[in-house]
Amino acid sequence: MKIFLLTHQCELGKRTNTGYLVIDVLGSEAEVIVWERKSPSAALLDCIADGSTALLYPSNDSESISSDGVYQYYIVIDGTWQEANKIYNRSPYLHELPKVAVRSNQPSAYRLRRNQKPGGLCTAECVVELLKDSGLDHKAAALSSAFERFQAFHR
Repeated sequence: MKIFLLTHQCELGKRTNTGYLVIDVLGSEAEVIVWERKSPSAALLDCIADGSTALLYPSNDSESISSDGVYQYYIVIDGTWQEANKIYNRSPYLHELPKVAVRSNQPSAYRLRRNQKPGGLCTAECVVELLKDSGLDHKAAALSSAFERFQAFHR
């Protein structure tokens, strides 16, 4: 499994961005792709064309993630909820992808930004849940620990 973080330009260099935790913990199993409205990443488009890519995005038609490895690639939009909606709405190549959603019983622990969506999770928390749902508990635990250290450092 590989995770692509489709990252809004505004997120690059922000100290409150948790996408970099995903890269630090997962290494080559995750990759940042900077979102460009007019020229989407060719590598990302190739993975989408392969047919084994899903978009982690909450919607009415999102399915649950299963540990049977249905998808080889997952795209996670990395940005604020407002930025994520903008990226989705302005990227027609994302609209036809199967959508998956994570279900967490815990509210977000992320408190470094204002105006968070109720019930929403930050990028690192989403990936933790995606890893758990995919049966990769050891990687989920490592990312969760890194997120806890990140939160403690930024208090």
